[in-house]
Amino acid sequence: MVHALREAHRVLKPEGLLLDVRPAPSHRRVGILSPTGQWKLVAPMKENLDDDRAANAAIKTAIGEKLFKREAYSSVDLRRHVDTMSDFQAWLKEFSTFGAFPPHDWIVPKVKTALARASRKAKIVVRGALEIRVLSKTH
Repeated sequence: MVHALREAHRVLKPEGLLLDVRPAPSHRRVGILSPTGQWKLVAPMKENLDDDRAANAAIKTAIGEKLFKREAYSSVDLRRHVDTMSDFQAWLKEFSTFGAFPPHDWIVPKVKTALARASRKAKIVVRGALEIRVLSKTH
């Protein structure tokens, strides 16, 4: 990953900017959103966060090597609203194909139970942080 940052440094013009936009190295959380806007956690997901942590370490190394300087940072709470259990299961199946993602069949009954206990107009909401870094090329 540091190699890719070195290559980005090489091809950027002087004082060029690099935008690093990735999911934060934290587990997404599945919950139920009531019609009144109250969100209640059902369970955190259990993704493999090794790649996210390695990417953060690569950024730290590139900054330490003075290839880039940190200009700005922000974290945004992203929310995926899902209307039905079948939509949630379809999303979960699709999501698990994106990499080293362990099976999450265990979470389906928990979400079903929580949704059955909730109001008829309640929705499933998956929350996760997105990190945004702006780095400027040095020398």
